[in-house]
Amino acid sequence: MKLYTGSIELSTSRQRELVDITEQARQEVRRSGVGNGACALYAQGATAALMIQENDDPNITLDVLDCLDRLVPAGQWRHDRVDDNGAAHIQAGLVGPSEVIPVRNGQLALSTWQNIFLCDFDGPRRRRSVLVTIYGE
Repeated sequence: MKLYTGSIELSTSRQRELVDITEQARQEVRRSGVGNGACALYAQGATAALMIQENDDPNITLDVLDCLDRLVPAGQWRHDRVDDNGAAHIQAGLVGPSEVIPVRNGQLALSTWQNIFLCDFDGPRRRRSVLVTIYGE
């Protein structure tokens, strides 16, 4: 069994955004040399998350942010007294920091309409990191 570790490094430009990292993840799979196995992705940071979502309509990322804002509105959390980002922490926790995607024939086994998005709920950030672990044959 092969084991490959790497990372995807990026910056964000808005306070809240979903950034498509699918191509970077595909590059990591190619570098790994794994033909069949799994690609595990983990977003570092307590206000970041990962989501597999539709890749065709750019409005879906805005809809996701609007939905999370309705579920977890800003400005009403105890943590806001510390650094005014309580909602960002809660939203990141709800979405979750990781995704695992099967690797088949050296490719991520995403469907036609799926891409991988880093969710930054507390940007902009000069550096966001997604750890990559790929394993298999």
